[in-house]
Amino acid sequence: MSTLPFRQLSSLTIASLAFSLVMGVGTANADAPLPATKASASADAADASSTAQSSAAQSPTVASGAATATLQVPRGRTAATANPLYRTGTLPTMRCGAGQIRAGSAASYRYFMTRVNRCLNLAWKTQFRKAKLPFAQPKLRFVTTKVSSPCGRWPAGAGGYYCSSNRMIYIGVFRDVLKNPYAPNHAQFMAHEYAHHVQQLMGVMTYYGQSVWRARSTTKLAFSRRLELQADCLGSAFLRQISADLPVEQEQWDSMVEWVAANGHKNWVKNDHGKGSSQAYWMERGFNAGSPSACNTWTAPSRTVA
Repeated sequence: MSTLPFRQLSSLTIASLAFSLVMGVGTANADAPLPATKASASADAADASSTAQSSAAQSPTVASGAATATLQVPRGRTAATANPLYRTGTLPTMRCGAGQIRAGSAASYRYFMTRVNRCLNLAWKTQFRKAKLPFAQPKLRFVTTKVSSPCGRWPAGAGGYYCSSNRMIYIGVFRDVLKNPYAPNHAQFMAHEYAHHVQQLMGVMTYYGQSVWRARSTTKLAFSRRLELQADCLGSAFLRQISADLPVEQEQWDSMVEWVAANGHKNWVKNDHGKGSSQAYWMERGFNAGSPSACNTWTAPSRTVA
């Protein structure tokens, strides 16, 4: 889960709140990804303990000429610390055609988030192909109430979340969010929740779930921070690659990061998402690189994931 601001900076509106989101109870499956140009150059912590049963056992087969190759999902600590996704270079540069969000308009918000989700599908499908890892799209559901899922109740303080058990992103369509039409922040929120699905496919969620199953509270929190901060980084790497399309100016991005550094921790009293300064650090790393290579929180020094 992630949170971002809404505040006024000169002529610039920078976005807000613990992201609650779009329209009507229903389900939208994000298929049909959009065309792209070539690249230039939860569950989250509250939900993820349910993932020990999930993706490590998967090994889809892909035919290649006469031969059939088996795509193996990394297991154990290797999935987190030495995943082949880290060696796939920059994400593709994307034009999502998401349009603008109109204040108070659930329809425009839902359209925008669905289009960003389609871009995410295409971008991450490309990266997983380069990593020779199996890929599957998540499901996307917009809701107007805080529904439960196979992962449990709606997490406190969250505007949306990813459940690994059914591989679904839940996006809340709540009135306070619809007041705030600043597109880059909502795109970052969607990219963060999608990043938890990426972690599921990488095998990271399984490693996380197994690691915290019987761990002490302090160890669980440390693992949760690495999980969430990696999602911040992966989401920001994607945002960099669609920044010309949204657009996201450098001044806007800097303002977002400054706000997160000062406020990003305030919704998470247990420090399961990291300090604001840690969130800002990993957002900057992802945005500057535009690549998963910048997002290995699992081998990072403790001071950067505090």
